[in-house]
Amino acid sequence: MPDIKTNIRRLRSSIPEGVELVAVSKFHPAVALMEAYDAGQRIFGESRATELSAKAMELPKDIEWHFIGHLQTNKVKKVVATASLIHSIDSERLLRAVDDEASKLGRRIGVLLQLHVAKEETKFGFTPDELLEFVTPKLVASLKSVSIRGVMGMASNVDDEERIREDFRKISSTFRKLKTACFPSDMGFSIISMGMSHDWPIAVDEGGNMIRVGTSIFGEREY
Repeated sequence: MPDIKTNIRRLRSSIPEGVELVAVSKFHPAVALMEAYDAGQRIFGESRATELSAKAMELPKDIEWHFIGHLQTNKVKKVVATASLIHSIDSERLLRAVDDEASKLGRRIGVLLQLHVAKEETKFGFTPDELLEFVTPKLVASLKSVSIRGVMGMASNVDDEERIREDFRKISSTFRKLKTACFPSDMGFSIISMGMSHDWPIAVDEGGNMIRVGTSIFGEREY
């Protein structure tokens, strides 16, 4: 097993102040998460509803669970019961489903709106133009139990640093436009979640303040 505690400490010392680290723990066993926990990590990201629930039952209660995978509406109830932040809201239908479920459970839940700027067709999310059209003050006011906290996006999976930088710039720029248009005085709308093990320094350079890192902490995934 990799030296998770050392990896976490090394990563934390290289991340600028004000940038939040989400340890991407999907597919890794609870014992590996406890290593990271013992090194001071408290935010973990999971991408499967069942795995999220199982780990939340087993691990310390002060962990903040983020759901970072594609979320299907039939899994919303399970995720809303556990997660404090959902990174992957990619449609109005999903946003409404999360809002309804959170209301039923008496929870207030944070969400990020997923942007699609990468060149891969397989990625989910709104284009910047679609998102700016979709989010209006009226939409925000209609949500009962959801707080829109910011945006999430991924850069193209390429070796071209300029292309990666350009993708991250688009995500930051869309966040700023949304902030001005719909959340000018909402301090809670503050998160730009972008950057992973291989590209987080570029993401932070371009305004990201939440990074999702798995491999650099836990090593390769165990499927």
